[in-house]
Amino acid sequence: MTERPPGARLRELPPVDRLLADPRLLEVAERHGRGVAVEAVRRALEVAREEIRAGFEPGDLADRARAEAHAILRPRLRRVINATGVIAHTNLGRAPLAAAALERVAEVAGGYSNLELDLEPGTRGSRQAHVAGHVRELTGAEAALVVNNNAAAVLLALAALAEGREVIVSRGELVEIGDGFRIPDVLARSGARLVEVGTTNRTRVADYERAITAETGVLLRVHQSNFRIVGFAEQPPLAELAMLAERCGLALVDDLGSGVLGELGDEPSARASLAAGAQLVCFSGDKLLGGPQAGIVAGRADLVERLRRHPLQRALRADKLTLAALEGTLALHRDPARARQEVPVLRMLAEPAGAVRARAERLAELTGGSVEQTVARVGGGALPLAELDSFACSLEEALATPLRLGEPPVVGVVRDGRLLLDCRTVADAELEEVAAAVAAARA
Repeated sequence: MTERPPGARLRELPPVDRLLADPRLLEVAERHGRGVAVEAVRRALEVAREEIRAGFEPGDLADRARAEAHAILRPRLRRVINATGVIAHTNLGRAPLAAAALERVAEVAGGYSNLELDLEPGTRGSRQAHVAGHVRELTGAEAALVVNNNAAAVLLALAALAEGREVIVSRGELVEIGDGFRIPDVLARSGARLVEVGTTNRTRVADYERAITAETGVLLRVHQSNFRIVGFAEQPPLAELAMLAERCGLALVDDLGSGVLGELGDEPSARASLAAGAQLVCFSGDKLLGGPQAGIVAGRADLVERLRRHPLQRALRADKLTLAALEGTLALHRDPARARQEVPVLRMLAEPAGAVRARAERLAELTGGSVEQTVARVGGGALPLAELDSFACSLEEALATPLRLGEPPVVGVVRDGRLLLDCRTVADAELEEVAAAVAAARA
């Protein structure tokens, strides 16, 4: 028997209305609306046409349409199990929130809140009041302000303090952060004019001093968060820059990037920066601080007030869910020992390698894999030279794609023909779930 040509098989595909009459699609329409069912059928028919043209049989179209409906209804933003060993992984949402932060979000999101109401006098309040006290206590700042991310914090600071004026920054600090955003570009959008001093590897206080004119508004220091210059390199101590700024009547803004509140490697803390004489510090909420995406500005009260009153502040301000999560996170930081236990990023950073190895061994037992020693990273542009001893469950490389496309997605690292599930970023409570995902991927 001669096989029918593709054209004839294409003409035999049922119309949309006939497929919609199938009981399986009627159920989809009843539960989720006719629009979802129609879109699912159209997608199924389009794939069927492609398969017929390629010489394949399309199979049961109603079943395929029902599967398409499930894909349409599945949320696009999904929980992912991070088995990469990168703790603050930018592509995977950076810092997972602590339970205390999640509780604050649920409480505030489930109803109305006093976001901008001062409950005591019953008059309009400021949304900044809910976290400013925590920031002041933890950093020693006179005042604080929260916006939607650290790039916005720097943008607002420069716009409020140096619009139409000059900002002096070392050439060695003109960094590029994630997704191609560059400090000079952020600075330009603020309306300030960039003045570069020093060289890529060496900048001295005298370089800043020579560049100061009547047009200078701000001295800007930018922490080299995602890289380091080693060897024949020099940057002036912050305290010396602070003295120069004070002598010349200028604002010194310190962009710290990652947001460290205590001592952690060579990352500068907000408290230490302010103590050294920085008048404003800017840092992230969702990296080493371990909270939601946010940009925090802390420092001298009169300068923070200028930022608060700038028109850009309203466009960049944080919403109630961010503020709730940040409040819950900052409350944990008031007790450093508790923060190390309950803030996931800090807990993963401090966890002994032996505990990570035990978790990798357990996962290897559950999946039939083997244990391999690895090196974990901090991520998020923080502590780029830091290497954390870690251990992974090593599996066949072919599992990488089905695990990534599974439910929940499990994202590991492919290296030397093996898939490594690094257990520094996999929680104890996720092991059974990862093992089930591996079994499903193999099936």
